[in-house]
Amino acid sequence: MKFTLSWLKDHLETDASLDEIAERLTSLGLEVEAIDRQAKLAPFVIARVLDARRHPDAERLQVLTVDAGPAVNQGKPLQIVCGAPNARAGLVGVLGLPGTYVPGIDTTLGVGKIRGVESFGMMCSERELELSDEHNGIIDLAPDAPVGESFATWRGLVDPVIEIGLTPNRPDATGIHGIARDLAASGLGTLKTAAVEPIAGEGECPVRVSLESPVCRRFALRLVRGVRNGPSPDWMQQRLRAIGLRPINALVDITNYLTFDRGRPLHVFDAAKVAGDTLHVRGARTGEEILALDGRTYALPEGACVIADANGAESIAGIMGGEHSGCDETTNDVLIEAALWEPLAIARTGRTLGISTDARYRFERGVDPAFNEPGLDLATRMVIELCGGQPTRALVEGGEAAAREPIRLPQTEVERLTGLAVPFERQREILTRLGFEVRAGRDEASAEVVAPSWRPDIDGKADLVEEVMRLVGVDRIEPQPLPRLSGVNQRVLTHAQVRDRTVRRALATRGMLEAVTYSFVSREAAEAFGGGEASLRLDNPIAADLSDMRPSLLPNLVAAASRNARAGYPDTALFEVAAVYRSDSPEGQRRVAGGVRRGTAKLTGGGRDWSGAAPSVDVFDAKSDALAALEAAGVPVERLQFETPASPWYHPGRSARVKLGPKTVLAEFGELHPTVLKRMGATGTFAAFEVFLDEAPEAKRKATRTKPVLQLSPFQPVRRDFAFAVPRDVEAIRLVRAAEGADRKLIGEVRVFDVFEGGALGDGAKSVAIEVTLLPQDRTLTDEDLEAVSGKIVAAVAKATGATLRA
Repeated sequence: MKFTLSWLKDHLETDASLDEIAERLTSLGLEVEAIDRQAKLAPFVIARVLDARRHPDAERLQVLTVDAGPAVNQGKPLQIVCGAPNARAGLVGVLGLPGTYVPGIDTTLGVGKIRGVESFGMMCSERELELSDEHNGIIDLAPDAPVGESFATWRGLVDPVIEIGLTPNRPDATGIHGIARDLAASGLGTLKTAAVEPIAGEGECPVRVSLESPVCRRFALRLVRGVRNGPSPDWMQQRLRAIGLRPINALVDITNYLTFDRGRPLHVFDAAKVAGDTLHVRGARTGEEILALDGRTYALPEGACVIADANGAESIAGIMGGEHSGCDETTNDVLIEAALWEPLAIARTGRTLGISTDARYRFERGVDPAFNEPGLDLATRMVIELCGGQPTRALVEGGEAAAREPIRLPQTEVERLTGLAVPFERQREILTRLGFEVRAGRDEASAEVVAPSWRPDIDGKADLVEEVMRLVGVDRIEPQPLPRLSGVNQRVLTHAQVRDRTVRRALATRGMLEAVTYSFVSREAAEAFGGGEASLRLDNPIAADLSDMRPSLLPNLVAAASRNARAGYPDTALFEVAAVYRSDSPEGQRRVAGGVRRGTAKLTGGGRDWSGAAPSVDVFDAKSDALAALEAAGVPVERLQFETPASPWYHPGRSARVKLGPKTVLAEFGELHPTVLKRMGATGTFAAFEVFLDEAPEAKRKATRTKPVLQLSPFQPVRRDFAFAVPRDVEAIRLVRAAEGADRKLIGEVRVFDVFEGGALGDGAKSVAIEVTLLPQDRTLTDEDLEAVSGKIVAAVAKATGATLRA
């Protein structure tokens, strides 16, 4: 929202400086984002042409002798080369001296030669100073204009522009009158805008209005006959240009001016271009289009509110008018419209069409319903003053705005919510100055407050407290320390939150980068990773390749790693902790920690090395990541079991799933299947894992008694090797588990060190060799002890797997 200082002072009588006004606006919640002090025209001075003679080498150029005042001339007139057709002796114009920046041509002037003749500046046109589009000649001022003075100061162009940032709850501040009201209520001046005098008019408006859409709450229309439409006055054009608007003609400029002056958008129709005797406010029909004032043709959404005549839509309600019925220099009779629209409907239509206008900005926030007819009267008065004409009586259709319910404000509420001790009379005074109606309450300790029509954001007593607080000053609220807790702090985060945080840290310490991806994937990716059910497809996806809820974290992580590879970062390790979706029920949502490593992004490093290229990631890198995440989640990793196969999107021979007990699957890891990667358009080697955090058991509370962290045996460990012949399909882990359970007190570790197939064993068998470490606790083991434990190990392995000890 932009406005000039002089424009503000049309509504506010104040002696405050620009800086004081800016500081007060910010303290009121209307934060000043920028101030343009309009210094760009300050260097230009008023100068008189003393003599004009033809350039010796150019027919269309003249060499001028210019008087710019004693401060500039220093006893000697300036020589200026000029090509303007109206340049002549005696002309008083505007001079730009060397070193001056000319905004209209984006050039800084210097001393130069034009066709061999030196020129010490430039006589300027209005377009070169961005005063208008006129450039057929240089500026021709009145003969009595003071030579040597600043042109901008003399012309009143030094008018600072203030830009404020508005929050959506302040539609009243979309008009300069509302901003002045806030400043006056804060004590920085007096609001001097008088009430709008109604215009009686003569005769009925010949054009009827038919309200056929609930989007329009009220519609006022008036015809003004015999107008003379032309350029708007200079003061209006200067203000509109200062806030970034291009002047068009008087009728259009009046509507733009009132949009900013009062926050009241209006529209004007050329009455001669309106077909029929009725304007229909209705919903757009299927296939209906409109050529709008911005020169673009819009296909109107069915049901969007439009104003139409007998030929079709002439205006997009509350957003933009149509070009066909627009006013130009030939307009003689004008229809002025002031309407009240449903904010949500205007916002929806504007968003659908992609149109952002000053009118939409105000209507979707809510304009003052009580200023509908006064706004029409004010526009009519300006049209008559600037363009002449004879107005008819106003035609008004639609209902009155509902009366607002009073809000009870206890006198202690301000102090209770803000800590500010504001006397109740001061509270009442502040609200009254802001336009609120303050009545006596049901008791002396409260008041009944009715919000004004221009404040649709006021809904309860907390809103009233906010109004008092911002006028008293937020800076007056004393900071208060938080109370110290008397007891031992309780845990704030839930177990799941703590677990997620711990897992994230564990994976980050392994050199992986955390990614945050969409909860959606393409249909192709969903089906590749076990999803694609109809119940998980989105009815209104934000993009065609984000059509399904993700069944796994891996598709998006693979896609992210692939994008990095194409950007020149092939060795990437990414992880994410988030939700996946297996069905549309709450039970189908799972919390998962997933990650991928691509290329040579191993934990121990990757990429090029002096000893040669590093190996690609493999199943063991994924296994290491999964176990680290499980351990961080509090899972007893020493009790985990591994089995194959994992899910079908993993490589069948280079993947596994992790279980705790016979049924609980805690994780899956491995290299991703080449066909799945091809289906996703990914290249290279990917090692991936997913840990199902919801399945991880919560760690049991440990006993309070202290236990030694590490118990070491004073006796030398003993290692024994065993080689077993087993069927080829028996997993080595089953032998390890069986051997470990033979004597848990004595056996410390069991490790596979050799696997052999073929030869004398035949096609259906293999040899698995294990190393068993025995840890004696109270004495050195004897031969009899070793034979006994060896027998237990052989018997346990044979019972669990059917293996036989090889000789």
